[in-house]
Amino acid sequence: MTREIHARNGITAEAFSPFGALIDKPAQPGQRRYYTDWLGGSGLSPVFHVNRIEPVDLPTSIGKLERHPHAAQAFVPLDISRYLVTVAPGLSDGRPDVLGMQSFIVPGSIGVIYAPGVWHAEASVLDSLGAFAVLMWRGAADDDVIAQIAPVSLVEGKLAA
Repeated sequence: MTREIHARNGITAEAFSPFGALIDKPAQPGQRRYYTDWLGGSGLSPVFHVNRIEPVDLPTSIGKLERHPHAAQAFVPLDISRYLVTVAPGLSDGRPDVLGMQSFIVPGSIGVIYAPGVWHAEASVLDSLGAFAVLMWRGAADDDVIAQIAPVSLVEGKLAA
């Protein structure tokens, strides 16, 4: 039987804080928000790219998670109405804790930064084709760690608290 996770409509900084940070615009004109402390990595170089992603419909299934042990990874949506963010804590042996997995439906006006080592699903957009600007630091032999998991079904859930 496939495990089902309800993707919460909306995301809060508090709910996402164990996994990273949200990228959001400042409240007032002329203000800036800095995310520099999240980025970088010793002996690594910045890599910046833009990707284009086909939309998925809910429910959808995932069968793998990835993590980047040495550096954070920032996703800034470009021309996206909504997208999925699916994350999981790590177990003491380094594998993803699938029972602790959470999924959020995020508006296209908010970006995310996955903290170093956080297990997450691939970028998924809803509604129509989308693109993200992605920034991370790379250069270690194990920049990308992939874990195959038993299939998990993501279904639309309730509003985030």
